[in-house]
Amino acid sequence: MLAKVHSAQIVGLETCPVDVEVDVGRGLHSFSIVGLPDKAVEEAKDRINAAIKNSGFVPPQKGNKKITVSLAPADVKKEGPIFDLAIALANLAATNEISFNSRGRLFLGELSLSGELRGVRGVLSIVEHAARSGFEEVFLPETNAREAALVRGIKIFPAKNLRMIVAHLSDRKIEGLPGTMLVEQPPTEISVPPEVLESINFSDIRGQESAKRAIEIAAAGAHHIAMSGPPGTGKTMLAKSLPGILPPLSFSETIEVTSIHSAAGISEGGIITLPPFRSPHHTASYVSIVGGGSWPKPGEVTLAHRGILFLDEFPEFDRRVIESLRQPLEEYAITIARAWGSHRFPARVILVAAMNLCPCGATGLEKKECVCSPGALMRYQRKISGPISDRIDLWVSVPEVKYDKLSDETSLESSKKVRERVVRARDIQRARFRTKNLGKSHGKHTSLSRTNADMGVRELKIHATLGDDLRLLLNTSAERLGFSARVYHKIIKVARTIADLDGKTHIGKNHLLEALQYRPRQGLW
Repeated sequence: MLAKVHSAQIVGLETCPVDVEVDVGRGLHSFSIVGLPDKAVEEAKDRINAAIKNSGFVPPQKGNKKITVSLAPADVKKEGPIFDLAIALANLAATNEISFNSRGRLFLGELSLSGELRGVRGVLSIVEHAARSGFEEVFLPETNAREAALVRGIKIFPAKNLRMIVAHLSDRKIEGLPGTMLVEQPPTEISVPPEVLESINFSDIRGQESAKRAIEIAAAGAHHIAMSGPPGTGKTMLAKSLPGILPPLSFSETIEVTSIHSAAGISEGGIITLPPFRSPHHTASYVSIVGGGSWPKPGEVTLAHRGILFLDEFPEFDRRVIESLRQPLEEYAITIARAWGSHRFPARVILVAAMNLCPCGATGLEKKECVCSPGALMRYQRKISGPISDRIDLWVSVPEVKYDKLSDETSLESSKKVRERVVRARDIQRARFRTKNLGKSHGKHTSLSRTNADMGVRELKIHATLGDDLRLLLNTSAERLGFSARVYHKIIKVARTIADLDGKTHIGKNHLLEALQYRPRQGLW
């Protein structure tokens, strides 16, 4: 007897549909799974046998039967316990324990030995793909129901255990169950708790007005920013205040970011409505930052997509890690290539880098003297190469704070007030780019350009024009300071963002001069 049901898995960040076929024939008992299964899929035989037995049905191991489970396509590696539910139902159908129509239905979930359903990763991406592919119903664990219900146009049926799904599919009474039908999950409504937005407040930061201004500009235009200064001057606190002044994610961005975290197995069924903040330690490996592995998985730069990637002690990161940021900072995606193929992961992040001025950290402090040798200082500063420096829009100094400033509470703005200005600037940019798709395509992750940092050279000519006097000023400054073409255009983008914060239609001289001051001085990045 042959039975077939539908399931799916995540490969990289993409959904791979998987057909689960079970054939039960005569012969000495055997239970084999084919189709490049990994160890977790191989072990499904024991989980499924116990789950079916403890759910009150005839287990596969009872009697002399030759059971063959095929997971197609056979040339794609199958990983994880996500196929447990589909294999169990196909086995029950193949042995005539139940009868149901599997067309238009997708089954996802891990089975415990008692038949209970456990949550799996990547559900949101899979349900999105199922809706586009014409599936009508998805059966999955209750843990994953809320994220799956973000997708409209498809019915979501969460279940506690195998028995509930069997009762629903076969439309029959099962002893011990109060009812025979599963209830469809209502659509998930997204709300942003206001207390989360202000978890770290701008008003808690004393002094550092120029650095706070740079953080505001970075938030308004999605610009990369680097902060340098002695230890203990507030660089980390400034970085952690940035999420509190960013606008919440839109509905489409929420689905995009949540699907990435779900595929990586770190969402725990939650809905991500705020820009993610990732802060890996400087000892993090190359693969953990950019992604990779034998079967590539997303790294920190992808997990920070649509949010902030904070790299504290930036020069202490491995040089290979720092240089690997070239592609994502420029293209907003990173490509992981292997002999069998490649994956392209989205990486639209705001990079926030923080660093000391020297290895010992004493440079910039009044009462301490730097003990670093010239060679050590040179090696430290060379860790930040020219190409990386060019890709960072804003360079800001965070000097030592005077003690009297620490108790001064005058002219302190809250994150709420700063966020209002950032949202207004973002609204201006959204209206500016509304009619034209200026974004970059990363497979299914395609979005409209809504920030000034996304502008290309053509868009700069349209939306960030400079008068003759301003063009002369910029050209003169570029000639004297040796700007590259990339830096030249980044200065215009930053000036455009400053003008948006000021509510001005055109870039003024004050906007351009402020943008110019955020380029690093020679010898101090």
